[in-house]
Amino acid sequence: MNLESSTVQVAQSAEYLFTQLNDVVNFEKLMPESTAKFEVLSPSSFVFGLQGMPEIKLVIKESKPNSQLVLGAASDKLPFTLTANIQELTAASSAIQLLFEGEFNTMMAMMIKGPISKFIETLAQNMTKL
Repeated sequence: MNLESSTVQVAQSAEYLFTQLNDVVNFEKLMPESTAKFEVLSPSSFVFGLQGMPEIKLVIKESKPNSQLVLGAASDKLPFTLTANIQELTAASSAIQLLFEGEFNTMMAMMIKGPISKFIETLAQNMTKL
């Protein structure tokens, strides 16, 4: 299952956005209001829980300075990645889009497609808070 957020323009440089996203503490600012739990576990991982959903642990899997950051699920039970693609527009502005890729059975994909789409869209729209 592949999902994409809309592309959001942010009045920050690509370098600034990348640096902010590379510090997992800052993901708390991006979370939706329905976040029931957010805890930093290490410099490269955190766990969060949304109301009515199981807790998910994310780990930074890959980073390409100022252009891409890939987070992945720490558990093999729900294998997925969340990729932030950053594009510099000017020295003081950039665009960001989030991509969700996961391997789920058809029933699971039907159940989570709506909530995950809404979640990544919220994360993208909240990039202006960084």
